[in-house]
Amino acid sequence: MKEARMWIGEDEAIRCCLCPHGCLIREGSQGICGVRGNRDGRLYALTYGKVASVAIDPIEKKPLFHFLPGTTTYSLGGIGCTFRCRHCQNWEISQAGIDELPLRQIGPEEGVLQAERSGAASITWTYNEPTIWHEYALDMGRIAREHDLKTIYVTNGYITEEALNELSPMLSAFRVDLKAFNDDFYAKICGGRLQPVLDATIRADELGMHIETVTLVIPGVNDDPGEIDAMIRWVIEHLGPDTPMHFTRYHPDYRMSDPPATPLATLERIYHRALELGLEYPYLGNIAGSSYEDTRCPSCGADLIQRRGFSAGLVGLDGDRCRNCGHRIPVVLG
Repeated sequence: MKEARMWIGEDEAIRCCLCPHGCLIREGSQGICGVRGNRDGRLYALTYGKVASVAIDPIEKKPLFHFLPGTTTYSLGGIGCTFRCRHCQNWEISQAGIDELPLRQIGPEEGVLQAERSGAASITWTYNEPTIWHEYALDMGRIAREHDLKTIYVTNGYITEEALNELSPMLSAFRVDLKAFNDDFYAKICGGRLQPVLDATIRADELGMHIETVTLVIPGVNDDPGEIDAMIRWVIEHLGPDTPMHFTRYHPDYRMSDPPATPLATLERIYHRALELGLEYPYLGNIAGSSYEDTRCPSCGADLIQRRGFSAGLVGLDGDRCRNCGHRIPVVLG
């Protein structure tokens, strides 16, 4: 347990300023995330350094396709979340309470040392929502950057500008979920709002973080063609046409068992439509043996990075340029 950042006293309670919920937390209680609590009139990060899951993952699993392709990342996850997504695929930890799971203590220095020993090129806070681990990620990230390790958030994007600004000197990549492009979905399915996610993504881009988006396409829920078009247009306008967007196949999980798995035809339509709208790097995920995860040059069509499963081969790049035509590719290689 460590005293938290990003809060103010308000009457006989504490206002947490870390995420857009802005929870008003009374003595002995926690915020919506379940891991930031008021103890004796001060806010504490109750799960500082307490880890539920740790693994060495291919960077492609996050998924990140234009950030250190072909490398591994030291991945850490805790418990709790700012959302209550009905279709959460990591619900066992994201919706767990503090006393419900065995948690392993890994200090910031130890985490960096383990990452170095593993040969990973980066550290990723993932599996549950990293925003609520703010102090822990901040401390580990500062050490990581001193050791030339890149740092990554796999996030729902529900974070305040103030918190993002504080993270910016140490956070390299912001892999953000765009869960849908309507506020009703966020309210009913996730327990949040869309606009703060969009605002945070723009701010992360302004701060120089590498951005990639992921949308889990759920049949009959968030797959309306007009809505998907609007999302793609928003990314092109605010983040740029060279922003990688991942559209992934849904399968029933947690509290959302009614919609079937996403038809391949739906995803293929989104892929080709994204290209028509001017998006240069659309990708499709959760499809075995698919070539829709390969990176191709938007100028000449040459294969640049070929992916199968979670492995990646850099077959057509000279540095960050297409070997065939010289077009610059927005990819972080080291």
